[in-house]
Amino acid sequence: MKLASLRHGRDGMLVVVSRELSRFVPVPHIAHTLQAVMDDWAHVAPRLARVYDLLNESPVAGEKPFHASECAAPLPRAYQWADGSAYVTHVELVRKARGAEMPPSFWTDPLMYQGGSDSFLGPCDPIVAADESWGIDLEGEVAVITDDVPMGVEAGSAEKHIKLLMLVNDVSLRNLIPAELAKGFGFFQSKPASAFSPVAVTPDELCEAWSDGKVHLPLRVWLNDEQFGAPNAGEDMTFSFPQLIAHAAKTRALCAGSILGSGTVSNKDRSRGSACIAERRSLETIEHGAPRTPFLTFGDRVKIEMLDMDGRSIFGAIDQQVQRHGG
Repeated sequence: MKLASLRHGRDGMLVVVSRELSRFVPVPHIAHTLQAVMDDWAHVAPRLARVYDLLNESPVAGEKPFHASECAAPLPRAYQWADGSAYVTHVELVRKARGAEMPPSFWTDPLMYQGGSDSFLGPCDPIVAADESWGIDLEGEVAVITDDVPMGVEAGSAEKHIKLLMLVNDVSLRNLIPAELAKGFGFFQSKPASAFSPVAVTPDELCEAWSDGKVHLPLRVWLNDEQFGAPNAGEDMTFSFPQLIAHAAKTRALCAGSILGSGTVSNKDRSRGSACIAERRSLETIEHGAPRTPFLTFGDRVKIEMLDMDGRSIFGAIDQQVQRHGG
């Protein structure tokens, strides 16, 4: 099943989208928003699934052409957005480039921060910043949306709480990060609003690519129409999504509609490219002594997408341009 939120008020208007992402149908008789679906998933999801099946079989009354540009984030705002760093080889590389040792615990205890969830970006909304010197970076990720997760859930039973998956551009302002982390309280100004894919999909849409709580497909990233990287999201993922959920729920329950991100997708095989500029700059620093690839500048265009085994877009594309604030 594929669901989206068209722009409408603060929380969007829920629609069911066809598998090939060409058509949609509103479902106000079932639920007005995706958060309402998450709040009552057991009862509402089967009704939406029936609509989805009918939409894929033949034209249905009230259907319209689907355009990603009309979408807000699937959850335009959420009760919780927690982002992990599940690809530990990425963390190791970035730390090596700046001459920092990586604590051994990073391989067994996930890194995670709690980000702002009050206002997400739609898939085609601009990346807005006031100053290029802030070090504007993209971060291609995968994320899951959960139902209610009890405190203390074990990783072995956490996968059943994953109801939907999305793609993410977790924008980072790299040059603001060091000063913030030095304060000992974590990210805030250096993590502006994140953008999400046009649609959120149920795990069954990924077929055999969804295995062991991971998505085993390349995450394709383009910068100004040139492919920047296509690392496989299932490879080298040290912590699966069930493990990330268990980590987040160790001391608290997670509310339905909580979003957990994977962190920047990264592979040991560097020939596949990168899903963020910081990683490429780290590789350049190790090889040449200094980075050569600049961070994003005003006018740059970022595209993030994942295709199935037949080359069809699963989530639709995040397609954003960098703009000056107030410009």
